[in-house]
Order: sequence, then C-alpha cells, then structure tokens
Amino acid sequence: MTLLKSCLTGLLLPVALLFSTAACGQAGASRATADYKPTLVKTDAQWKAQLTPEQFHVLREKGTERAFTGEFHDNHAAGTYYCAACHQKLFTSETKFDSGTGWPSFWAPVTKNAVAENVDASYGMKRVEVVCARCGGHLGHVFEDGPKPTGLRYCMNSVSLAFEPTKKAAPTAKPNKN
Repeated sequence: MTLLKSCLTGLLLPVALLFSTAACGQAGASRATADYKPTLVKTDAQWKAQLTPEQFHVLREKGTERAFTGEFHDNHAAGTYYCAACHQKLFTSETKFDSGTGWPSFWAPVTKNAVAENVDASYGMKRVEVVCARCGGHLGHVFEDGPKPTGLRYCMNSVSLAFEPTKKAAPTAKPNKN
C-alpha cells in the first residue's frame, strides 16, 4: 500500500503542479501589451559585443538564471533598477518585496510604459513575459500572486537588471556666525 501511495503521489503531484501553474499563468495571459515593438533595435552581434554571455542568454535568448544566485534577489538598498542592456528605468526599491522565490520581485514597474508584456506559451503553459519596453530585453515574468496594492509579482532576473543606489544629499554647510 505504501508503494502504491508513493507512486500515485509521485505521479499526481507533478500533474497538479503543472495545471495549477498553467492556470495561474493563463489568468494573466490577457495582460499582453498590444502591438509592442522595441524602439532600440540592435543585431545579435551588437548585443553580444555589449553584454556578458549570461546577460545575452537571458536578455536576448529568454533564458533564466538559477534561483537565489542573482545579485539582487536579496538586495535591500534604496535605489533604482534599470535594464542592463539599455539603461531604461524599470523599477524602484519602493516596490521591491521578498517573494521567497529567489529572484528580485516587484509589485509594479516605475511607470506603466517602462515594460511591455508578451504571452509566453513555452513549456506547455501560458505565462506573461516581461520585457524592457525600449530594447525588448527579456526581464522575467509577471504573476497575479503578488502583494497589495496591485496583486502582481514581477519576478525578474538579476542579470537583466542594473542597480543604482539612491544618492544621499550632501549636508548643507551652516553659515558662520562671525
């Protein structure tokens, strides 16, 4: 009986996960940006000359970095996140949250037009891919299981991002009382 239970659990759990993941993604598939075209276009050779091999793989070939390996998944500094390919302003630390997924997660982009969304039907499921609105670089995916106020989780690859910390204002000199 234990062997049968183990086999059934081993077979049913992956199937249940596949359907639950697909259903989660399908709900957001209608979010795709209509008629999106990047405004910054370069050849693969130009991108390869500019990006590291890992950046090229993720940004241009729609790869994914391994969870918990990226530079920004545990970054708690105040600042702004930019596209690593074209320096388009994408997210701020004010919308970043710890999703526990191992990738930097945000509940909203810096502006509605900073990113574009495409239907991603790879791996037998529908998800919503997030790309840089300027260069079309693959950033990650957006899911409808995030915190308030949006309920969205923009799950990004660290290698697709560049981070600039907020600059502290220089102290002002006090006038001399002489």
